Amino acid sequence: MSDERDRALFTVAGLEDAVHRYLARYTCSTRHLERLLSARLARAARRLGDPPAAPAPLVAAVVARATAAGLLDDAQYAVARARALRRRGVSAAAIAARLARDGLGSDAAAQALAEADRDQDDADLAAALAFARRRRIGPFRAAEARATHRRRDLAALGRAGFSAALAVSVVDHPGDREL
Repeated sequence: MSDERDRALFTVAGLEDAVHRYLARYTCSTRHLERLLSARLARAARRLGDPPAAPAPLVAAVVARATAAGLLDDAQYAVARARALRRRGVSAAAIAARLARDGLGSDAAAQALAEADRDQDDADLAAALAFARRRRIGPFRAAEARATHRRRDLAALGRAGFSAALAVSVVDHPGDREL
């Protein structure tokens, strides 16, 4: 990056341009965007050697403007993220942890998970099955290898955040890939 581009980051217009470019490609939470912009300003400051002072108020102002403009919506982001993670086979506990890492509180995570699971009868079972299918464990493992790998499959489901009872019901299902 050139010095001019680095110096431009320390202006509201330059930082807003960076926000628009990022949000055009990715969705994120407010806290994630704050961390991202702070890190970007820190890298630019190191390259400049003599950085302009006080980037924190600048980051806060730009993030507040993006939120007011409707570019950032933590609740909508949380629901979309929870739905995507559920489809991948992620447990409720792991989803809550990931949303917390993204700067969302436990109440927001619980609401997002409830909204994501609203149309699903047993969302944890569906997520556990998606996890098992993706990892080819339990009923998705070759029939002759199921007994040999039972404990390993149970452990994998447990590490993924699924309850022991749910893990046993998924791994011990007698069907041939149909549940």
